[in-house]
Amino acid sequence: MYDYDVLVLGSGPGGQKAAIATAKLGRRAAVVERRDMIGGVCINTGTIPSKTLREAVLYLTGLSQREMYGQSYRVKEDITVTDLLSRAQHVIGREVDVIRNQLSRNHVTVLPGMGAFLDEHTVEVMDGTGQETRVTAENIVIATGTQPARPDTVDFDGKTIIDSDGILQLERVPQSMIVVGAGVIGIEYASMFAALGCKVTVVESRDRMLDFCDIEVVEALKYHLRDLAVTFRFRETVAAVERHPRGAIAIMESGKRIPAEVVMYSAGRQGMTASLRLEKAGLSADKRGRVAVDEYFRTEVPNIYAVGDVIGFPALAATSMEQGRLAAHHACGEPVQTLSSLQPIGIYTIPEISFIGQTEDELTAARKPYEVGVSRYRELARGQIIGDSYGVLKLLVCSETREILGVHVFGTGATELVHIGQAVMGCGGTVDYLVDAVFNYPTLAESYKVAALDAMNKIRQIEHMD
Repeated sequence: MYDYDVLVLGSGPGGQKAAIATAKLGRRAAVVERRDMIGGVCINTGTIPSKTLREAVLYLTGLSQREMYGQSYRVKEDITVTDLLSRAQHVIGREVDVIRNQLSRNHVTVLPGMGAFLDEHTVEVMDGTGQETRVTAENIVIATGTQPARPDTVDFDGKTIIDSDGILQLERVPQSMIVVGAGVIGIEYASMFAALGCKVTVVESRDRMLDFCDIEVVEALKYHLRDLAVTFRFRETVAAVERHPRGAIAIMESGKRIPAEVVMYSAGRQGMTASLRLEKAGLSADKRGRVAVDEYFRTEVPNIYAVGDVIGFPALAATSMEQGRLAAHHACGEPVQTLSSLQPIGIYTIPEISFIGQTEDELTAARKPYEVGVSRYRELARGQIIGDSYGVLKLLVCSETREILGVHVFGTGATELVHIGQAVMGCGGTVDYLVDAVFNYPTLAESYKVAALDAMNKIRQIEHMD
């Protein structure tokens, strides 16, 4: 009756996994994607390029080696945009090849072009050359992702005033930059350019940044960014930006005038749903272009699902992949669990942050008794070997049941280390497991044992006093 069992709009992390999961279940799957955007925003302009740039910055600046070789240590003296982007383009090319191969190997049909609904089972695919194809599917998955939100009052020119996508089009590393918005993307790029020696000013209308993270970790990050000459302007709003021959001046509502070569807006993300003609399928999106879904990622139209950034928080590649897989299984009538609430968050600043579970603020608000176990990298042999004297791992442990309630890591390898805590928490383990476990030496993973012993000592002290 239909051309496909599942038709996916978009080939980013959520779309890929939805299509491949459908194929693995023995059903007919197809993906609609623009010819030059296989892998979606994640591969081409977002996650992969930004994380590759970060690695290039860390390597070329020699930043992580300065503890041992001195503050003047650099691998390359004059770092150019070409140095940074050549590595990014290499990785993007390889990743696109991997995705194409995966889709081909699993017999997923790729329909090049842009898709738009004609009704809840029919999509019109426009390939950009004037050719239009009608495709029908029993189930459709919207995985179109997001793009940087652009305030209407800002005159973006792609050179002096840019959004986060414009980073990849810069002609040279600027000497000064204003980052408007202290969200995850804004702070990641602020830390990268600060490491390159760019004088960065971060403007944020709220009174703090990354307010979903542990306060101590955020304070540690701010300290390190200030050490890289980053200036923070909290409770400030940019009223206007004046373009000048040598850059721009950002005018604050408070009257401050801040000059810089480049102004980068990081004003959140906008769902790419405007061209989908959602109304023809009986759907609608909010003002941010996001589509509402239930716990199985079904929209209000039962045969249409939506996954990834287009449905909003947490808008992470990792969660999008799992959302895509679960949506495909549900669409194909396969038994499926709902997405676990225990999801790791990774922020690729310099240094990086990662956490899972609850924060101290959340536990205090919930009146849940807990104890804190801390391990500092400078006390670990591995921390000394790699020259990381500032890293820290913090365990939040229930003082009654010894259950691990949260893991917060700041420093080298944070986004990798957090998964040890995730595994223990996911299996219902307690801090006793970490106390008794043997970790390779010297490793950063040993920080779990040190933090666990610290927490247990504090819990035991309270027990003895009682």
